[in-house]
Amino acid sequence: MDGLQTNFTIKELPAEERPREKLLKKGSAFLSTAELLALVIRTGNRERTAVELAQDLLNFYGGLEGLQDLSCEELQVINGIGTAKAAQINAVIELSRRIAALKNQKKDLVSNPIQAAELLAGEMRFLKQEVLRVILLDVKNKVIAVPEISRGGLSSSIVHPREVFKEAIRRSSAALILVHNHPSGDPTPSADDISITKKLVKTGKIIGIEVMDHIIIAGDKYLSFKEKGLF
Repeated sequence: MDGLQTNFTIKELPAEERPREKLLKKGSAFLSTAELLALVIRTGNRERTAVELAQDLLNFYGGLEGLQDLSCEELQVINGIGTAKAAQINAVIELSRRIAALKNQKKDLVSNPIQAAELLAGEMRFLKQEVLRVILLDVKNKVIAVPEISRGGLSSSIVHPREVFKEAIRRSSAALILVHNHPSGDPTPSADDISITKKLVKTGKIIGIEVMDHIIIAGDKYLSFKEKGLF
């Protein structure tokens, strides 16, 4: 007598257990992360359903946090994830990142270090290289835009006042807040961080655009230059 079947395809599952049907009936909030990811990759292979492949990805890379900075090549390490599936996953992650950034940028006011850190922490805390962004503010401290200025660390050879203030001037900003990340997880500013910040504060005073603060995001921690009295 044959044993019970335990490896079902998604089509063989009860309708109420299929990710697409469950989403349509109950809403996306009722799906697990693996089920949502399965809807993105759409199909499984001969050995694994789409849900199982999605769970394999999550298990191998440590959940959603581990997926967000992977290349298509890295995603294909998992057996069953080919070029097409990797591209689909990569595209959805990038769309999610952009949607999160838009939502954050539409927050009305940024008038203190906590608000500045919260605005960008979600997308910057897990970056693997240093990125400098600038929160541009109007006269009422409302966010105008959050352009990226540089990648690869803060040094005088990479970060020039001209690049920092170019967008601020173009968008008629009244003030700005510098934000960059430390992939090490340690928010302690380097000598270059402090030196460049002082230079930018001085430049801002000359051209009439206030540098209100410089925030370093490091994992779940942040540091405010203003709070620490560093300028």
